[in-house]
This record gives sequence, C-alpha cells and structure tokens, in this order.
Amino acid sequence: MDKNFWFLKNCDLFERLSEDQIAQVERNASVKQFARGNMVYLPTETSDSVYLLLNGRIKLYHITGEGKQALLALIEPGELFGELAILGGGEREEYAEAMLKSTILRIPGVVIQDLMHQHPEVSLGVTKLMGLRRQRVEQRLKSLLFRSNRDRLTHLLLELAEKYGRFTPEGVLINIKLSHQELASIIGSTRETVTVLLGELQDERSIDIQKRHIILRKARYLAHSIDFKLTPAFQSKPDQSGEFVLRGAEA
Repeated sequence: MDKNFWFLKNCDLFERLSEDQIAQVERNASVKQFARGNMVYLPTETSDSVYLLLNGRIKLYHITGEGKQALLALIEPGELFGELAILGGGEREEYAEAMLKSTILRIPGVVIQDLMHQHPEVSLGVTKLMGLRRQRVEQRLKSLLFRSNRDRLTHLLLELAEKYGRFTPEGVLINIKLSHQELASIIGSTRETVTVLLGELQDERSIDIQKRHIILRKARYLAHSIDFKLTPAFQSKPDQSGEFVLRGAEA
C-alpha cells in the first residue's frame, strides 16, 4: 500500500471513506518536503489548500506587536492544518514553520469541499477540527493576556504532558525536546525568564529535567495551582508517589 494512502486512511477525517475515495484524494494531492526552519506558508498568502503532515513537526504561530512569537499549535504526523481553505479560501492568518525536517501532503481545498458535500461525517469532522483548534487558540491567547510568566509556563508544561506525556517511575515524561528559547517563544516570554522559572520548579521538586526532557513530578499540584482541568487522559487515581500517570502509557 502506498505510504501516502496509508496516512490518508489513518487520518481521523478520512477513516470512513472507501479506498476508491481515498485514492481519489491522493491523486489530487502533492507531496513536498521542508527543511527545519523553512516556512510552509505565511500570513496573507492565498488559502487554497489543506495540509496533512506525513512526518516531522510543524508549528503554527502569530507574531505579536512586540515581535514575539505566539504559538497557536504544534502539528504532529497524521494531523491536518491550514483548514481555512475548506471555508473557501481567503488569506492565511498565521505562520506555519517546520520545526523538524518535514514531509507534507498538500490537498486542494476544493477536494475537501467536495467530500464534505458527499459525506456528512467528513463535514462533521471538519467542524469539530476547526472548533477544537479555535478553542485551543482562544485558551492560549487568554493565557498570554491574563497569566503570569510562571502560570503560562506551567499551563504549557501540562498541555505538553497531555499530548506528549509518557509514564516513567519518576513521573510524567514530556517526550518532546524543546529548548528554553522555544518554550519562551511559545509563552511570549524570554529565554532568561524561562530558565529561572524552570530552575524554581525544579528546586520545588515539581519537575525534573534530564537531557532536555522535562518530567512532571507533581502534575496534580501544578494543575491545581493554575486551575488547569486535567483531561481524562490522566487517571483520577494517583500512583504510589501521589502523582497522576497517563492512562494506557507504557512504563
């Protein structure tokens, strides 16, 4: 089976389509590779395509009036982005940049629109995707506006734990490497401030840092400190150390 076909088949949006329908999407799609740091698209560019990430990692962000990055989302393999094209075009509103060497499948917006007309489940999936992404963006922007640097960093660590967390005997390992500068860019702060705050959290034994990986030792405490509602991905029952562990995660 063609690798692109496999990615499309395993994308939540297309999983209920027949093989012929997925093959039709694939025939209209094109593959492009991006080196780390390359831009996939920029604001004001015409929004005429949807993108499916095949491998690598993409970050979506705005640039604030102060010239700082405000992260909107991290896109992982199997996820769609650039969904504004589904609504009929217009201009892009954000930056999309490759954080790692990435391969992307470009799907014309009209192809998705045709599928939405033919298959109500695709239309529903698109609506859910856009609603969830908008909710996350609003939550992140609210965090940037009304929270302290420490609270914004704590919020980010818990978000990353929910998406990338893996259980270890020490706590929840955030299985993604981000530099202090990248963390600072995400929360709209400075590298120096993030370094100080991570040091404070480590001194309090709320986190541990090992080889650029962060381990949350006190996930429940951190969540309570900023009124962060943990998702069902975290078990309601703590382990022996009194901390939350990821449901279904491997030791």
